[in-house]
Amino acid sequence: MNLLIKRIWLLPALALVLDGCGSSETAVKPEETLGYQSYTPPESQSTAPPQNYRRYKPLSQPRKYTSSQIGEFEKPAELAPAVDFWRKTYVEWSRSEASIHDDRYLDVVYEVMEIPGYVGESLTSEQKDMVRQRREYWQARLSALENKVRYNVALDDNERDLIDKLQAGGKTIEGFLYGAAERVRSQRGTRERFMKGLEISRQYESQFRKIFRDAGLPEDLALLPHVESSFQPSAKSSAGAIGMWQFTKGAAKTFMPGKRVDLCLDPIASTVGAANYLSYAYNKLGDWPTAITSYNHGIGGMKRAQNTVGRDFVRIVKAYHGPAFGFASRNYYAQFLAALEITNNPEQYIR
Repeated sequence: MNLLIKRIWLLPALALVLDGCGSSETAVKPEETLGYQSYTPPESQSTAPPQNYRRYKPLSQPRKYTSSQIGEFEKPAELAPAVDFWRKTYVEWSRSEASIHDDRYLDVVYEVMEIPGYVGESLTSEQKDMVRQRREYWQARLSALENKVRYNVALDDNERDLIDKLQAGGKTIEGFLYGAAERVRSQRGTRERFMKGLEISRQYESQFRKIFRDAGLPEDLALLPHVESSFQPSAKSSAGAIGMWQFTKGAAKTFMPGKRVDLCLDPIASTVGAANYLSYAYNKLGDWPTAITSYNHGIGGMKRAQNTVGRDFVRIVKAYHGPAFGFASRNYYAQFLAALEITNNPEQYIR
């Protein structure tokens, strides 16, 4: 077995207005955390959304999920494997580890490999090649296994062991194996980055919670920067989104206080902008899982998803295949729930 493998796990299981604010990819230097004077709303200026943004109101007929609750947010049972995967990514797996996993069934992790050498925020080209080679190994292995199962060819001991573990996790083998080779994906751990984000967030959490509370919104929305930027005020994405809340220029011109793009790097001002956006998104989309996902995929994109497959959020995640609704968008709400669970119960998840 390849010495790079640390352990193998199979875990059982309006265009501008309608664009999302955030980006799932950021390029951040760890030392870029502070170094500017924070925006302070004038005494006469409320941090609540302006009057044209309706305050959040619970749905009269809330969605019916088989779920648990995290604060004011539903945790559908069907999303539990994804939430568990992102918890592990945030606090168990370091940046020198990469999980090789199925991109639809996140309880199927084929391998967690250790990346050799010094591993910084970005991988070297050699390290990227090592991760790619492990993905290709599993793609080839799953492709061969799919063909053997399809044509009823005898399996070797390793293949039978893999089948047994998948079945123990409740998978229907024929259904799961079809296309499994194309679903192989890798994900680096972010433990160091998430822990740094927790440290930074302590400076802002009480202020952020007050902004959302004053806006009539769930206070735990204040934790969304764990997903967006790990609370790095100077975060910048390849898509041009900037700041803790990863505002694009278009969204900033619509939702930022005074429609000022220059406030995107200010934590307080951008939190006011995020409250404006999320209040607007909720009242357009009707539930928090969809509204939160719109922060990544846009209000217009999530409206199209609802119009295509219906308003049930789990069905959107499982069945919607719209333009740009890929891995990041499908998993955005699960990432938020994972960050919420960790930060609200650090003694349980952080060791």
